[in-house]
Amino acid sequence: MVLAISVRTRARIRFAVRAAVTYTVLLILGLITAVPFIWMLVSSLKQPGRLFIYPPEWIPNPPRFENYVELTQKMPFLVFFGNSLKIAILTTIGQLLSCSLAAYAFARFEFPGKGPLFAVTLSCLMVPYQVVLIPVFAIFNKLGLMDRQVVLWGPAFTGSAFGVFLLRQFFMTLPGELEDAALIDGASRFDIYWRIFLPLSQPALTTLAIFTFMGSWNDLLGPVLYLQSKHKMTLTVGLAMLSHQWGATPWHLLMAGSVISVLPILIVYIVGQRYFVQGIVMTGLKL
Repeated sequence: MVLAISVRTRARIRFAVRAAVTYTVLLILGLITAVPFIWMLVSSLKQPGRLFIYPPEWIPNPPRFENYVELTQKMPFLVFFGNSLKIAILTTIGQLLSCSLAAYAFARFEFPGKGPLFAVTLSCLMVPYQVVLIPVFAIFNKLGLMDRQVVLWGPAFTGSAFGVFLLRQFFMTLPGELEDAALIDGASRFDIYWRIFLPLSQPALTTLAIFTFMGSWNDLLGPVLYLQSKHKMTLTVGLAMLSHQWGATPWHLLMAGSVISVLPILIVYIVGQRYFVQGIVMTGLKL
């Protein structure tokens, strides 16, 4: 009896030690990862000439909240922010709609050439964006779409190889009995897709939405290539212009703009974090 209690006690101690070591390591790694974000936030509240002093100040004294007000005076910040938000939301909607439709067809329909067509779709993942950059630019130029924001969010409604693959893998994990029962009850294929598959696929849809929103929000190359009017520019271009608008880069304003630019991504991730993790775990490798 005493031996059994001793064994259980040692097992609990080993478990507690392993848990303490694991959480300590994770806490240290988390702090290391957070250092750049903390420094960015601190720098956004500093006086213009105190960002690069040594030793560095981790607590601004005094904090200068006027940097955020000055930022809106130096550039049309709200216009740039609204343009980025509009393009990111439309791009995300387009990706979710088009990729889910294509993924549903690949996962649940049988048609001639399905295998080769899916292989071609996957092969698009291996083509760098820089390879098709000039042909795509020439096509948009011929269509007269230059300096229009539609060139940034419109292609999202044609789908993407990554989104189709991600959702197709998730759709294949859903039981076929649900689809069979719906067909017996008289539901159409679109009803099954819209009322059964999409509600059950919130984890995968949230995962794709986060990736798409983040990629569109941080995009710099696209707006620089296709937009010329200042009032149509996005926040990434505005911050890049801010760093080159004067002889000396106003780092305190650049840090303030970067803090605000990070907030939408953080909000999207925090809201969809539970579904994001679940989507990564549940999206299988079934081919």
